[in-house]
Amino acid sequence: MDIKLKNDRFKKNRGGYSRLLDISCEGCGRHLCFYQKDGLGMLKRMYFDRIYNSEEYNNLENLPIKKLPQLICKNCSRLLGVPIEYKKEKRLAFRLFQGTVMKKIVKSK
Repeated sequence: MDIKLKNDRFKKNRGGYSRLLDISCEGCGRHLCFYQKDGLGMLKRMYFDRIYNSEEYNNLENLPIKKLPQLICKNCSRLLGVPIEYKKEKRLAFRLFQGTVMKKIVKSK
């Protein structure tokens, strides 16, 4: 996978450790996107500026919150997450519902 990971203040605030995840629907296994996870811990939110290679969910960070779509699997119509503004960092993200997505670490160049 040839995705250049972002190296910004958000990554530095989380200890400078990042990895690229392949995100898919837990229900049917459909690939949703690639996501840069910064720091340790569980994946609770997917920030819009960290989503890669997704037709449905790229470039959402510039939309108003009321116009943001829900995170829904296009294959099985399962609701996976809802848009939020993470107030602590003033960033838009999907808040994921527990047990709705599968994550697999991908080697990036």
